[in-house]
Amino acid sequence: MRGGVGAATPPRVLTIAGSDSGGGAGLQADLRTLFACGVHGMTAVTAVTVQNSLGVSGFTEIPAEVVAAQIEAVATDIGIGATKTGMLASAAIIEAVAGAVDRVDVGPFVVDPVAASMHGHQLLADDALEALRTLLFPRATLVTPNLDEVRLITGIEVRSRADQRKAAEALHAYGSEWVLVKGGHLWDDPECLDVLFDGSEFVEFLGPRYDVEHTHGSGDTLASAICSRLARGESVPEAVRFGKDFVVRSVAASYPLGGGVGPVSPLWRLPDAEG
Repeated sequence: MRGGVGAATPPRVLTIAGSDSGGGAGLQADLRTLFACGVHGMTAVTAVTVQNSLGVSGFTEIPAEVVAAQIEAVATDIGIGATKTGMLASAAIIEAVAGAVDRVDVGPFVVDPVAASMHGHQLLADDALEALRTLLFPRATLVTPNLDEVRLITGIEVRSRADQRKAAEALHAYGSEWVLVKGGHLWDDPECLDVLFDGSEFVEFLGPRYDVEHTHGSGDTLASAICSRLARGESVPEAVRFGKDFVVRSVAASYPLGGGVGPVSPLWRLPDAEG
């Protein structure tokens, strides 16, 4: 099969996530970021949300077997350079994803454990949280929780940078290769510190804290940017360094949308973004 003149297939990344009808987060944010990072994005849709800038008013789960079938369909034909998860909705879907990951090659596997709303409220039932801990974390190359998700998963209330390290150690004990504890919700810290841990060494990624209101989709954007580099064969620390820089610049480029919280924006990567 021939492509365009001089065309080469770009790296391919799969996002296993829910659809955000407002376009600020979820698989829409993932695909937007993957495009801006120069990779081909693919999706396994887990849920369809009724959502706008003010919040989520409802959602419908996709049947678990359909989620698994989507993963296997793209893996067995197109191939996957790296995979990330977002909203997984239920224990049944998490179990289906774990099974699919065992059956096909999904590349480096980044678990963004979406378990809390932007206001810190629990989104996943207790059995789904347990499935994250016992089924997905042991299969993960990297886990990327925010501090509300750290609290729900480990019970640790992070109030300092020292607490971030304790949380990273507790999360790593669930079996992932690496853990990235994000510090964006450590509001009293004048900077944003993300702590990466592989079970023996800590690597710190420091960035500015912007006084902006519009940060919807920042976790999706970070994990997707990291995946774009893992799909190119970079190491986890290299990929996280790229992702950190990418999301910092995307927060700086965030924009208002509707009457609530607008999204972070990867549009700064496009040459005609101001046009």
